[in-house]
Amino acid sequence: MPRSHHRPRSTSRYSNHYRHRRRRRTPSRHYYDDEYGSHRYRSRSRDRRREHSQNSMASRRQHYYDPYHEYDYRESPPRGVVYYEDDYYIPREREEPSSDCRRSSDYRRSRRHRKHRRHHSHSKSSGRREGRRSRSAREEGRSRREEGKGRGVIDDQDGHLVYRPGDILQARYEVVGTLGEGTFGKVIDCKDLHTVNTHVALKVIKNIEKYTEAAKLEINVLTKLLHRDPEGKSLCVRMLDWFDYHGHMCLAFEVLGLSVFDFLKENNYLPYPMDHVRHISYQMCYAVKFMHDMKLAHTDLKPENILFVNSDYDIRYNPSKKRDEKTVRCSDIRLIDFGSATFEHEHHSTIVSTRHYRALEVLLELGWEQACDVWSIGAIMFELYTGFTLFQTHDNREHLAMMEMILGPMPSSMIKKTRKQKYFYRGGVDWEKNSSSGRYVRENCKSLHHYMRSSRNTEEVHLLFDLIQLMLEYDPSKRLTLQEALDHPFFDDLLGHQRLHSPLRKSHSLSR
Repeated sequence: MPRSHHRPRSTSRYSNHYRHRRRRRTPSRHYYDDEYGSHRYRSRSRDRRREHSQNSMASRRQHYYDPYHEYDYRESPPRGVVYYEDDYYIPREREEPSSDCRRSSDYRRSRRHRKHRRHHSHSKSSGRREGRRSRSAREEGRSRREEGKGRGVIDDQDGHLVYRPGDILQARYEVVGTLGEGTFGKVIDCKDLHTVNTHVALKVIKNIEKYTEAAKLEINVLTKLLHRDPEGKSLCVRMLDWFDYHGHMCLAFEVLGLSVFDFLKENNYLPYPMDHVRHISYQMCYAVKFMHDMKLAHTDLKPENILFVNSDYDIRYNPSKKRDEKTVRCSDIRLIDFGSATFEHEHHSTIVSTRHYRALEVLLELGWEQACDVWSIGAIMFELYTGFTLFQTHDNREHLAMMEMILGPMPSSMIKKTRKQKYFYRGGVDWEKNSSSGRYVRENCKSLHHYMRSSRNTEEVHLLFDLIQLMLEYDPSKRLTLQEALDHPFFDDLLGHQRLHSPLRKSHSLSR
């Protein structure tokens, strides 16, 4: 037999030879195996897939090359554009075309390798990796789109605006430095270039949708407050300007001092003098009453949201305690942060207020009105006088146990009405007194009268705790109103210039 007949049947020469000789015969089983076998099918599939991959890579390559034809690397970059790496600002002087091209080619190679792996990955772990890669690709695309909004404007990974001293925002505000930072964004000290020697506190909101929407609500409230009190006599902070800076809502305010809490913290939680407690409490009641008269509740009153107009202080050495003690020179305050303020006719969220200053009706989800602000002011007044928080907890059951320990038993009508029956047993709070939480409550919580007796036994102390107790009334319908609070004898010793007159004018009601 000739040697060529011993070649494998899968070769093309063997198939073509027999195809001519046996054209009219019925194809044999071996022919079907050769032409339509699994090995041939897989081979053709690979060819088709490779061709498709080459075409798609060619289109992507053209997509990535197109921008480089329009950009001249010899041209200087736009002014103000910076790299932001590892918390350092690096000026962008000049870009070398070779490094950028190397970066783009490396990026394309990595994309090809990732695409190739995606065709051949079928395991569960590779699927998780693929999900992570797709998420990172989406984030890269989103960041590119955001950077494309404004040339030279970039955000960090948390959504904060990236800036540096000397930057000019909205062709008016020159950045000087950072005053503070929070979950909402940052507060920047800026020089107003439209006025001489004027600085503003610019609140720059994160470029995140939920914070942007909250900022728009706050702008609406501040606009109505400004319309009702253009001269700022209500002691609510005045909004001087606002604008949208490439997705960041920016609100300009007058520059103020430290918050009541920050000053207390820097002073080692030393309580405020009684004169300052009286004046600050009076101003709080006055400012919040102004809001209540507009059918508006603040719902987030706390020492962090009460700022001194000027927090300059004097230092005096206390020989008995062997430490320096700070005393603020001027106790004038302003009320800030109206992002949670709610009009009477609007939808009321189930939970409002910061935990330590949250009223009983809010804890029990019985609905709330403006009286929840009165409760918060009462808790703040206690903290100003003692230097520590009245309800220091982060748990609902423990919070209710503290209230019962400090203020006495709760009304049965409120207990019956609430859906939170799991917290109660036989008309009282259901908590284990011998547990670690129970021991903490027993050791750290005393009755309000105990705190009053342990202080200096003076008339003004009795009047202070009487006012606090009226403000911490469980039943919101029986709780003191702020007009009644302003008329309380505790404020009789205010100095003449400290007494304020209502700035409200007779006008139509304001609503959103």
